[in-house]
Amino acid sequence: MTASVVPVESRAMDLLRFATAGSVDDGKSTLIGRLLYDTKSLFTDQLAAVEAVSAARGDEYTNLALLTDGLRAEREQGITIDVAYRYFATPRRKFIIADTPGHIQYTRNMVTGASTADLALILVDARKGLVEQSRRHAFLTSLLRVPHLVLCVNKMDLVDWSQEVFERIADEFTAFAAKLEAPDLTVVPISALQGDNIAARSEKMPWYEGPSLLHHLEHVHIASDRNLVDVRFPVQYVIRPQSTTVTDYRGYAGQVASGVLKPGDEVMVLPSGFTSRIAAIETADGPVEQAFPPMSVTVRLADEIDISRGDLICRPHNAPTVAQDIEAMLCWMDETRPLRVGGKYTVKHTTRTARTVVRGLQYRLDVNTLHRDEAAAELKLNEIGRVRLRTTVPLLADEYRRNRTTGGFILIDEATNRTVAAGMIVETG
Repeated sequence: MTASVVPVESRAMDLLRFATAGSVDDGKSTLIGRLLYDTKSLFTDQLAAVEAVSAARGDEYTNLALLTDGLRAEREQGITIDVAYRYFATPRRKFIIADTPGHIQYTRNMVTGASTADLALILVDARKGLVEQSRRHAFLTSLLRVPHLVLCVNKMDLVDWSQEVFERIADEFTAFAAKLEAPDLTVVPISALQGDNIAARSEKMPWYEGPSLLHHLEHVHIASDRNLVDVRFPVQYVIRPQSTTVTDYRGYAGQVASGVLKPGDEVMVLPSGFTSRIAAIETADGPVEQAFPPMSVTVRLADEIDISRGDLICRPHNAPTVAQDIEAMLCWMDETRPLRVGGKYTVKHTTRTARTVVRGLQYRLDVNTLHRDEAAAELKLNEIGRVRLRTTVPLLADEYRRNRTTGGFILIDEATNRTVAAGMIVETG
């Protein structure tokens, strides 16, 4: 298999998804506003509106945080309580930012924002150093297998651009991250308010020899983070044209979760186990010679096989586990009812939906101390624990550390239809 030669980054301008996190008032919204401002991603009327609101509030400066604190409740409280998505681009790369909440009661929103991120950006206030939420968000980043981590030591202007303060925080965070199997870690000293080390290197910190934040975001290598080895294609929809002129067309539409698909490849369909070869791969723009993540395509097979939504196309000798019993880490998101052993839910995994029952709660995890409470009987809002689930139909799953798409799922309350948990599969079988 020649997956390594797929020129993923050359097909189009690269896209980096990153999430910001940190404690309250560490400056996440200001940082994002600064990035939008420095990359000239603002309309003139947007900037004028922010300047007017800043003046009305009595601010002595243009409050760039107002660009992202879009909810009225956020503006009144001065905090971020929802996941705000923002978009900008430079000549080198496109970006999608998830501005996630810093307050402890909104940890679930941070999980939502970081679950699809290529990079997590954690801010700390240089005056306060690492706090409980800094460690919490670092742990969640590790749990969610975000491949790249950037620690921004913000408000360096308020500590006189001190190298000693920066290095003390960097050393403390690096030591903590080492316990978490943290991914690629970079530490950058910044002042989001004044723009130092954001789009360009700052002359006020000559002792810092690393890149600016934007330079790092533009150049961090993410193509190799994608799994191009394990072919996983969950079938979203079966296409059968209702036409008298087209009678023999059958295509399977979906998004490539991982691996590389090419016409002529031998594939297997799960859960049936039948094999065939790929006859063609089609997109809205016509046929293509290969498909890789995150392309949305229609796959046609050489043989007629009974395939429906929720089935999965893979390689015959590289298949996910077909299992009804799974162990997973859960982040509980329901405000009203906790998770308890015996609870029944709907599980949504890739394109497959099933019912599931909680067979056991092995422990609840304290994300600040990493202590495991094995006596815990339930999970409440924002709590994380390891559970055993039994599903009514088999899931076609990989461990989350191997594949974030086929290793992740959500639980839905059948009575309210609300999403109550996000899960990461640890073990199957």
